[in-house]
Amino acid sequence: MNKKNLFYTISLCIFSLFITQKMFSQQGNANIQQSEKIEKLMEVKTELNKNNKIGDRYVIQLFYGDNGEANEVKKKYDELLFEYPSQIVYEAPNYKVWVGNFRSRLEADRALLIIKESFPAAFIPKPRRK
Repeated sequence: MNKKNLFYTISLCIFSLFITQKMFSQQGNANIQQSEKIEKLMEVKTELNKNNKIGDRYVIQLFYGDNGEANEVKKKYDELLFEYPSQIVYEAPNYKVWVGNFRSRLEADRALLIIKESFPAAFIPKPRRK
């Protein structure tokens, strides 16, 4: 057998392998049934994500101490009309004034630069898992 005939024979074998592979391929359909509860849970999770109520979040702490001073600091902060919401959180034995609910440390750092102009002691505490 010369080289030309050998080449054609090998090419024909490879071509026939591809054709037989296509002929014996299987086609299938999958029917997935899921509970309606799963879809409702996904909607609740999406809503919680939008409201920033789950996951690790960063806050800026303006103050910790007694309740009276915490209310004064919160009032002062609210009067300055910053865009970040503030809240007073009680962790025995102190009251803390927290600002924001930031998704990333970078976002919190940017806000901290602005807030430190009015509250120089402000800092970002380590986030806790909820």
